Amino acid sequence: MDKFFRKYVWDDQRTPYRVAVARMTRRQAEYEMLFYAILSGVLFAVIALAALSDRLPHGNAAGVSLYAFTQVCAALLLGMTRSAWAALYCASAPLAALTYFALYGFHPDLDVADKTLLVALVVLWVAYCTRLLAVARAYPRLPQGAPSGDSRA
Repeated sequence: MDKFFRKYVWDDQRTPYRVAVARMTRRQAEYEMLFYAILSGVLFAVIALAALSDRLPHGNAAGVSLYAFTQVCAALLLGMTRSAWAALYCASAPLAALTYFALYGFHPDLDVADKTLLVALVVLWVAYCTRLLAVARAYPRLPQGAPSGDSRA
């Protein structure tokens, strides 16, 4: 069972989230940045389209849609180039979410527990983005990883 868990869920090479940035290989950093780029790219693509809808309480928000589209572009750049500048722009997303909550508020159907959970998740996202920035900044100096056939570094 442990073999399958390490192969599909937690692998030090492909999911290096517990590895300190100073001890990472370039290959581990690539996996981590690629995963973040895919996840945030899909999230912001959905947000970009949803923000144009007039069915949402804060719908038809062209500014939100434009910002979400620029986040998709930054995620693509991060995934393809591993640029620290793209990572910095991607890291601005949770701060933009907190700003959105402050300016526009929350969906009217959410109660206090839901709002607290959303804010807590965004704060955790801010904390993770500090790691993302550290990985992107360290990337050019990181040593090469293990060969593609070996998942142990």
